[in-house]
Amino acid sequence: MVHKFTVSSSLREELIDITGEVSRFIASSGMTEGVCFAYTPHTTAGLTINENADPAVRGDILKGLSALNLERVHFAHREGNSPAHIKSSLMGCSLFVLVEKGAAVLGTWQGIYFCEFDGPRKRTVILKSG
Repeated sequence: MVHKFTVSSSLREELIDITGEVSRFIASSGMTEGVCFAYTPHTTAGLTINENADPAVRGDILKGLSALNLERVHFAHREGNSPAHIKSSLMGCSLFVLVEKGAAVLGTWQGIYFCEFDGPRKRTVILKSG
């Protein structure tokens, strides 16, 4: 089973919680055991699993990536978004979540995030059960 959905970012860089969308997909797929694969087909965005209990962590992740100070580097890519490409590569464009008893296996504090590095934009996330 495959499910595509759109994520709309409102800022240049932000982490958007997509845990609910992934959980709804798992429930609707009827999968009780297996793996849920998530993929975003964008070169300036990514996916990650990290803390969702304290919203400050999202900002801290973005601050940490900004501390790399990639904007000061003169890149050859003419679009001016090379820092976004590098951040996407660091985060990765895919992930998987184990599924047990019909639910995502996430730690107590974990959530699934879409990582926008070149927004605001409308983006696609693709989920597949396996």
